[in-house]
Amino acid sequence: MSNTTVPEPNQIEVAIVGGGQSALAVSYFLRRAGIRYTVLDDQPEPGGAWQHAWDSLRLFSPSQWSSLPGWLMPGTSEQYPSRDHVIRYLTEYEKRYEIPVQRPVEVASVSRRDTGLLISTDKGEWLAKAVVSATGTWGGPYIPDYPGQGSFEGEQLHSAHYRNPDTFHGKDVLVVGGGNSGAQILAELSQVCHTTWVTLETPTFLPDEVDGRVLFERATERWKARAEGRPDPAPSGGLGDVVMVQPVREARERGVLHSVRPFSHFTVDGVVWKDGSHAHVDAVIWCTGFRPALEHLRPLHILNDAGRVDVVDGRAFQEPRLWLVGYGEWCGFASATLIGVMRSAKSATTQIDQYLTSLEDSKP
Repeated sequence: MSNTTVPEPNQIEVAIVGGGQSALAVSYFLRRAGIRYTVLDDQPEPGGAWQHAWDSLRLFSPSQWSSLPGWLMPGTSEQYPSRDHVIRYLTEYEKRYEIPVQRPVEVASVSRRDTGLLISTDKGEWLAKAVVSATGTWGGPYIPDYPGQGSFEGEQLHSAHYRNPDTFHGKDVLVVGGGNSGAQILAELSQVCHTTWVTLETPTFLPDEVDGRVLFERATERWKARAEGRPDPAPSGGLGDVVMVQPVREARERGVLHSVRPFSHFTVDGVVWKDGSHAHVDAVIWCTGFRPALEHLRPLHILNDAGRVDVVDGRAFQEPRLWLVGYGEWCGFASATLIGVMRSAKSATTQIDQYLTSLEDSKP
């Protein structure tokens, strides 16, 4: 008979699952509100998903328009900050606000208990009165299904795992996806290999002078108009359209910034186009977006058919002790952006503070 005792879970007021930009924004407001919290990050280093972005990635907003609450991102000699600049900023942000991060901690599940939500991890358990899920989407890369895909013997790589063009020199490569990641990766790869850009529709290219700052201002005006029941006041151009950062402008000047409509199906060594012609393909880079990384919430049985959680102002409708921050428009306006997550983080913290206060007030 074993005398081994199971350790009691760590008691905490709030647990944040995830350690990227959304988790840091929530941390800032929780700290300011004097609420005890812990951040559980599955990454070995600070920087969240930015650590896994391709090497040459650049933001398409100036640093002052890419900042978290409380501290502006330091300026850079370049017009737009690099991936490494963002990682340095997030690392220093953690230090500046003394954010209590536990890493690497792999969260396996969040489940219900009478006194809170139990977070089970590879480093023990935490019992929290409230949980903020801030795992983002990088852990859920999406690749669409195409006929014959399983028989294709070339390389298939999602943009989440693309780093640089070094292994693609001289190859025939398809870049699939019409957003900013597709445009930037195409611009880089087209310098060293034979590229074909595949998009569902002709991409929307914004004027050279329009960047993320302008897009965020437009999106804000649209959000305000929608909230007030007014007509859309903004001109065309949204956060998903292609911003003409320098590498993309250079690709345009080289004449490679044009796309074709999707192919019909894969073959063993390539693809067949809608007109029946065959093209040899060595590799496909899927720049086809992401889905929210919410597997840890599956034990709560609150994921809907779209793989999301129904929320009201960021709070889970079916589990009022859970908030979701940073996954996209469905859980907060522009919440998946560095500057946009502030509104969602502040709102979640206000609600959490009210919830914790109500728990105290209900005690006999």
